[in-house]
Amino acid sequence: MILTVLKAIQKSTQYLAEKGIESPRANAEILLADTLHCKRLNLYLMFDRPMREDEIIKYRACLKRRAQFEPLQYITGTVEFYGIEFKVNPAVLIPRPETELLVEAIINSVNENDRLTILDIGSGSGNISIALAANLPDAFITGMDIKDNSIELALENLSKHPFTNRVHFIKADILNFDFSSSEKFDILVSNPPYVSADEFGRVQKEIKDFEPKVAVTDFSDGYKFYHAITATAFKILKNNGKLFFELGEGQSAKVKEIMTGNNFSEISIINDYQNIERIICGTKK
Repeated sequence: MILTVLKAIQKSTQYLAEKGIESPRANAEILLADTLHCKRLNLYLMFDRPMREDEIIKYRACLKRRAQFEPLQYITGTVEFYGIEFKVNPAVLIPRPETELLVEAIINSVNENDRLTILDIGSGSGNISIALAANLPDAFITGMDIKDNSIELALENLSKHPFTNRVHFIKADILNFDFSSSEKFDILVSNPPYVSADEFGRVQKEIKDFEPKVAVTDFSDGYKFYHAITATAFKILKNNGKLFFELGEGQSAKVKEIMTGNNFSEISIINDYQNIERIICGTKK
C-alpha cells in the first residue's frame, strides 16, 4: 500500500492524539517536514507524493520519540529564536518565545550603535548572546555557562555568524566565580533556573523528563539564582548599568524586592503574550 504525504499526516496525527500529545496535527507536520527536508507549508503542495521506504522508517522513528514526550526541538535538532536558527540538544534548555521578550527589552533600552559590554549568565545554546550580537552591532558579549557541552553547542551556533569576534563563551559557575578582577559591564542578563523544587514535579513531561534539570530548577525555592546574580551584578555593573531577568509566573514581587534590597532602582516589568509578568529590569545607581 502506497503511503502518501497526506495519509502520513492523517495517520500520525491520530497516533499522536491517542498518545496525549498536544497539537498533534502540527507536531505531525513539523516532523514530516523535517523528514522530507522541506518547509511545513510545502507539505500542502505535495499531498499526493508517495513516501519512500527510507522516509517512512525515519518518520516513524521520529513519531515514536515524540509519542514518548521527547520535545520536538530535540528531535529535529533546531529551533528558531529571534529570527535565527539555533542547534539544540538535551544539554541545553530549549529557547522559548517568552525569552525573545528579554532580548527585545535589552535592544529597546539602548541605542543600537552604543559600544556596550554585556554579560549573559546561563548562556545555554547561546541564543540570548547571539541574538543580541546580531542586533547590536557594536556590543561585546560574554556568555557564561556551567557545562562544557553547553559551551561547545553555543560556539557551534556562533560559528555560523560574522560577529564571532564580538561574542565569547566561558565556563563558570555564577555561585562560585570570583569577579574581583573582572571587567565592568553595561548590561547583565540572565534567564536563570527559576522553577522551585516543589514546582518541578508538576511541570510538563517534556520539560521534567528531557530538558536539563540544572537549567530548569534551582532545587530550592526558585529564587536562589536571583539572589546570587543580583548581588554579583551590583559589583560588576558600571554605574547606571542595567540588570535584566526573565521571571517565572508569580515571581515578580519577590525578585523586585531582591533587586531593591541590592540597591537597584528604576525597576520596570514587562508582561508576556499571556499577560504574565515575565521580564524585570533595574538600574544600578
